Amino acid sequence: MADDDLAADLLDGIPAIAAFLGLSVRRTYELAEKKRLPLFKLGRRKWQARKSTLRRHIEGLDSLPRDEAAA
Repeated sequence: MADDDLAADLLDGIPAIAAFLGLSVRRTYELAEKKRLPLFKLGRRKWQARKSTLRRHIEGLDSLPRDEAAA
């Protein structure tokens, strides 16, 4: 992946991740702390995510039975 592609794929911080997912910042923090989203930290504090990884994660949830996806 070229550097420009990687930069375009990266979401920097919970507010950007929340906006991408259509969730509140608070709910996104909750899901991040529970490790329910494929996020990572660069350094100690700031959450990061790749758009492509989040899309795959959501697509994977679509294929789960409803009870498992909500757990």
